[in-house]
Amino acid sequence: MRLVVIGVNHKTAPVALRERLALVGDDVNVALEQIESFTDGSVIVSTCNRTEIYALVPHTLTPHHSHASSSAVNEQTDHAISHNDFSSSAHVTSSMISAHILKIKTWLAEFKQLPLVDIDPYLYVHRDTHALTHWLRVAAGLDSMILGEPQILGQIKRSVHLAQEQKVLSNQLGWIVDQVFAAAKRVRNETQVGAQAVSLSFAAAKLVTQIFDDLPSRTLLVVAAGEMNRLVATHIAGLGVGRVIICNRNPERAEALAAELRSPNRRIDVRPLQDLPQVLADADIVSSCSGSMDLLIDKTMTMQALKRRRYQPMLMIDLAVPRDIDSTISRMDDVYLYSVDDLQHVIAGNIEQRRQAAVDAELLVSQLVVEIDRRFQVRQVGKDIQQYRTCTQNQVDKLLHESIAKLQQEDISPEDILIELSRRLTQTLTHAPSKLMRKAAREGDSDLLDFVVSGLQDAHRGR
Repeated sequence: MRLVVIGVNHKTAPVALRERLALVGDDVNVALEQIESFTDGSVIVSTCNRTEIYALVPHTLTPHHSHASSSAVNEQTDHAISHNDFSSSAHVTSSMISAHILKIKTWLAEFKQLPLVDIDPYLYVHRDTHALTHWLRVAAGLDSMILGEPQILGQIKRSVHLAQEQKVLSNQLGWIVDQVFAAAKRVRNETQVGAQAVSLSFAAAKLVTQIFDDLPSRTLLVVAAGEMNRLVATHIAGLGVGRVIICNRNPERAEALAAELRSPNRRIDVRPLQDLPQVLADADIVSSCSGSMDLLIDKTMTMQALKRRRYQPMLMIDLAVPRDIDSTISRMDDVYLYSVDDLQHVIAGNIEQRRQAAVDAELLVSQLVVEIDRRFQVRQVGKDIQQYRTCTQNQVDKLLHESIAKLQQEDISPEDILIELSRRLTQTLTHAPSKLMRKAAREGDSDLLDFVVSGLQDAHRGR
């Protein structure tokens, strides 16, 4: 398949080295341009957890060189076709792949201005179907720090898009990419590996979808604009809620979060923390994570808010330690209160479910890799057959032209010329399979020998 992957991830390299090997921004454009000179297409995937180079090893011999080689062989073998005339330009040896892997490693070290000896112990290398398996596992979230997370597939798609923009994605590598994306979609659709929430923010968003519908008409109240609440607000806002209220002591941080969440279909209000009792009644969903030592939402405040809401249900998510929301509120009708411990219990169970689902996902990946490899071989053999036919036709044309030239000589009879043409055509057409049979016999490969012999016999019988 000629596909190789070289990289580091959170399993093989510490964060300090991953930071130094990261390829982001303009680095990626320059890197893709440089790699193009010694690959048949490449994609660079660089995230906080991994930096990987996916590339196709190029053919060493160009069609021009192959043709020149075949001409030289013809002179020595009475115009018989050399086996290498068509196979050397279509297949790459293991040693050639190893040489190109070393070349990519050396390039990466030089590009990042690091000694190869320092980074080589942390680099992993996969080739052919092993590289395809790795790529599919990464795309399906099976190789992620958080098992089954969906973000990596989007990151790979952005990397592929960048390679397309740089015009370094060859047709063959593009075909492989399409197969990876389609297979990753099947893994996620046909298994439960990504079905359960395994982060606090994702779990919070999942609760929202289980309790509420018609999200554009719902209001999210974000109490405190710290990092955890930013993640939760981003996930919930991404579901399509129509209004977000941010209550925070620091107006600058609140405005920064508002800028992240703002969209044409969403209303954003920024209020000081002391306005919390007034805006609580507007909230269908409350996410609080302030770090305050005192309760911010007590039972009395909640009862007043419910009354003003005419007892429409509320979802309260308290991620703070110590708590921001009075725990006795959980006993009130029409209020669903989840603490950070509640969400952690949900996540723990979900992680175990994902681990069990990962077994099915890994089996499906193995099956899909076999299917993709088979389709690849079918595509490749079509090109090999075309190259073989072209080489054969070139030799036949040459022999025919030589025979026509001899017919113009009066001292040679047409019958002798036809007999000689027939002999040379027979040698030309039987040389490659004869060479393959001798090679199989010499190496003791009886299965290959039987396969070739029976195939040729069937061909002569017209089967």
